[in-house]
Amino acid sequence: MTRRRPSRSASADDLLTTLGRLTAQARRRVELQHARVELAEALQRAMLPPFLPAVPGLRTAARYAPARDGLDIGGDWYDGFLLPDGALAFCVGDVQGHDVEAAVIMGQVRIGLRAVAAAAGDPGQVLSRANDLMLSVDSTLFATCTFLRFDPVTRVLESARAGHVASVWAAADGSTGVAEDPGGLPLGILPGETYPVIRRRLTDTGAFVLVTDGVVEGPAFAVEDGLGRVAALASAAVLAGEAARDGADPGALAAEVLKVAELTGHSDDAAVLVLCHDSVPEGPVGTFGPG
Repeated sequence: MTRRRPSRSASADDLLTTLGRLTAQARRRVELQHARVELAEALQRAMLPPFLPAVPGLRTAARYAPARDGLDIGGDWYDGFLLPDGALAFCVGDVQGHDVEAAVIMGQVRIGLRAVAAAAGDPGQVLSRANDLMLSVDSTLFATCTFLRFDPVTRVLESARAGHVASVWAAADGSTGVAEDPGGLPLGILPGETYPVIRRRLTDTGAFVLVTDGVVEGPAFAVEDGLGRVAALASAAVLAGEAARDGADPGALAAEVLKVAELTGHSDDAAVLVLCHDSVPEGPVGTFGPG
């Protein structure tokens, strides 16, 4: 018996039908992913503060950029708010993981930090309580964070960090450094974790810059190189502000620091927080060491 071959037209029709079905499936997947990315970005931006607090002698600014490929959005945040005692609180952090889940957890952590900071005595206590709070929600994700508290009367800046990338400082005498302060584990890993507090008096002109790792680290960049670039930018901004006698512009500095992320080849989102502080007429010279 001779097997009958399908006609060429029937084979072509079947092929076109299959290709059409596969194309429609691929389009639906792309549209779904695009919708998830748009939702994550909308959640992220809605949860970031519309403005940051500032006081005479302290100017602040922040910048955020989503991942360049649009797939890794959702984990990074910055925040700044006034505490009941008149002090100012600032933080930068990064939730492990991305997309909508990370954006939601980020929002929970940010609100949790605000809630516990109102009653905690220092940034170490804030992070410790936030750590326990994050563990209580039974999430599989964790978060790194640096939390600051600035007293405008004493000009003391207290800081603590939970597994987060180091901060950078620059002073008007041209000196710069990376604040490799001791810290604890990221939030959401170990119950009862403690976080050392470092105190600095900001009585001299300078800048303090906090970033997430998407700014300073990537396939093409070691974190040390990224932090070095940030330190150089901070120093240039402080010196330019001194020369112009109007102080460093925190918004311009934050924008320049964010550009460092373009050099790293990163695929993560990125956040920058800048504090520019002026000198005071009297009092001892401020330092950036433990106090």
